[in-house]
Amino acid sequence: MNNYIYNCAECKIHCDGKSKGVYNFENDVNVSEEKENRLILEINKRNIVKARKCTISGFPDVELLLNDKIVALMEVKFQRRTFMLVKKYLPESDLIPSETVALNQSDLLRYFDINKQEKMPFYIIWGLEKRPCILPDDNVMFFYQNIEKLEFIYNKYKDKRKYRRLSGSGDVVDGIHKGVLVNWHFSLAELMPFNIDDFLSIIYKT
Repeated sequence: MNNYIYNCAECKIHCDGKSKGVYNFENDVNVSEEKENRLILEINKRNIVKARKCTISGFPDVELLLNDKIVALMEVKFQRRTFMLVKKYLPESDLIPSETVALNQSDLLRYFDINKQEKMPFYIIWGLEKRPCILPDDNVMFFYQNIEKLEFIYNKYKDKRKYRRLSGSGDVVDGIHKGVLVNWHFSLAELMPFNIDDFLSIIYKT
């Protein structure tokens, strides 16, 4: 996992480490939706389990079925930005920029509750793009972890990994503020690289 953690002090790419205050909510949603649909398609190509969008409000994006029975839940997040100033604003987080991924804290807490309610495997998947220090040639990589391990990490760090950012351009759509302001952060070292076939072998055994 250390291959996905890069020391910014050694970086020759020279990111400026400053937020530009631009968060294109609609574009982020469209990109995430496209990646989610592609992931559903790739899972269904394997003919091991069936993936489909979940229709229950507030639930994760995707449900996985085996013999018409829901056997797992899956939330898909896609991120093009990292938290360049994480060491400044969250000095006790044990995080550095290259490894940092985020999730809306209110969503995260809701997923913990859903996991306790549904009592079935529940995974969060992060897709990363435009992180050249660890993703050569502008590649896309996915990482995942089950919700119970994520809750353990959350309980370990609590507010040490919570950050409320300022509102910026693109957060407001049709007069409504839709951008996420309060995020909670995980490390790639706490996640696993996502390979569809390996992941489905885990689901099939559940």
